[in-house]
Amino acid sequence: MVQGPVPPAPPTPPFDPNLVFQNGGIDAGVVTIVVFALIAVTIILWPVMRALARRLEGKSADPALREEVERLHHRLEEVEVLQGRVAELEERIDFTERILVRGQETPGRLPER
Repeated sequence: MVQGPVPPAPPTPPFDPNLVFQNGGIDAGVVTIVVFALIAVTIILWPVMRALARRLEGKSADPALREEVERLHHRLEEVEVLQGRVAELEERIDFTERILVRGQETPGRLPER
């Protein structure tokens, strides 16, 4: 079998979006529903996206909230200092108790008057 040259394919016409609706390719109702759905989703999600962007940037819209957080940080620092002091007082009490117990255990001491 002898093969001959293949004739070139006929050129395809450029795509015309107007012909899609005229030839019954896509129903206009479907397009309308899709467009309205996209608009509704945009309207609903726009504030959510803005709030998320503000949170990611670290900008708080409420200065009272920022002031409250700063006040709580200051109080936390004070509590940490007090915890250190309480730990030191516990050590002193333990030392005092050991000294008192050691004094009671030594029988050779004379009673104090």
